Amino acid sequence: MNSGRFGGQKPTSASAKAAAANLATPAAGDSTRDERATLLRSARRIVFKLGTNVVAESEGSLCVSRLEPLVASFAKLKQAGIQIILVSSGAVGLGRGVLALHSTRTQDVVTKQACAAVGQAQLMHAYEQLFHPHGINIAQVLLTEDDFMDRRRSSNLRHTMEKLLKLGVVPIVNENDTVSTAELEYTVKGSRTRIFSDNDRLAALVASRVDAQALILLSNVEGLLQLPKKNAEDSAEPPGLAIPLVKEITPEIKALASGPSRGGRGGMLTKLEAAEIATRAGGITIIANGGKPDIVERIFRGENVGTAFIPATRMPAKRRWIAYAADVSGRIVVNAGARDAILRGKASLLWSGVVKVERRFKPMDVISIADPEGREIARGIANQGSEEAELLATGGGKTRHGDQPSPKSAVLVTRNNIVVFES
Repeated sequence: MNSGRFGGQKPTSASAKAAAANLATPAAGDSTRDERATLLRSARRIVFKLGTNVVAESEGSLCVSRLEPLVASFAKLKQAGIQIILVSSGAVGLGRGVLALHSTRTQDVVTKQACAAVGQAQLMHAYEQLFHPHGINIAQVLLTEDDFMDRRRSSNLRHTMEKLLKLGVVPIVNENDTVSTAELEYTVKGSRTRIFSDNDRLAALVASRVDAQALILLSNVEGLLQLPKKNAEDSAEPPGLAIPLVKEITPEIKALASGPSRGGRGGMLTKLEAAEIATRAGGITIIANGGKPDIVERIFRGENVGTAFIPATRMPAKRRWIAYAADVSGRIVVNAGARDAILRGKASLLWSGVVKVERRFKPMDVISIADPEGREIARGIANQGSEEAELLATGGGKTRHGDQPSPKSAVLVTRNNIVVFES
């Protein structure tokens, strides 16, 4: 995604005002609680994500005092007929503790993969012991980006998860760090990856794929915090309180976020990105502090703990895949007319609107569509490959055989295969 969508810049006064329009304040009261409670009461399938700072202590040992009450809470939800999927961080940290490696010695990817392999065994053994007294079976599900990017594998993932849930099993999900380096390279290099660079986005993609009605991200943060008040007359609300409800995730809302948390791989920005994915799938998202006593019970009692993001208009599954899970193979730049037609005219993209092919692609690949200034404005599935598209765009409207293109071949990306970002 482009930096305009996911930037972490300091908000200006104008952006702060725009953000405020989509927020319920910490003093919002009963209406906010009622809206959150109504959405949570209707949730029959929930994805919980536990951050590293919840699962493990700083020295790399398992934090049983935090995990035991959380697992007990999950068991109560299951007894009430709610299906639970758990996305758990902590494997690298636990492996580092077992191997007695200092953090300065675990910066290279291969060492992190080794720590993950050791720590994942520790993690699953711990969860098995924690869930067993409640009579709950668990399953290990290790995923890579390809499990979302490839539509056949994505379908297989959904079928497996559905069967596990039907059998009453709690799937425990993590990235397969032993073979996939996407998340680990994000930690080392600070670069973004195509699909997920942390377990927040992984949890959101899982929630989207299985149509969960709620995603609850538990870490060591209270939620999305309000901006400090500068004027004396505004001092009634002290800074640092979590905003209980966000109605829409806008660029201004994302500008409130900061960088990675200490000990974890993500930060508030990745949690907002995860919330965006999950709400586009029609589910409520809640960010809360997993170290607080009875945090799950408090959330489901309807208390204003953490920050809730209410569902947006539900995006169809194929369009969610294009926007968030597909491998973006190519990139094209379009002219101003095509940009306006896509953003405001709800039109398909014709070959005549393409001014440059920046990265090669094949028919049916997902491509990035940029405006004349180079900003990504949309993504879509290409009807033709880059060679044919470039020929049509620069060859006077002729095909490689010198013929005029058919009306069908003149369309590079059909409208129902385009996902538009901010206009």
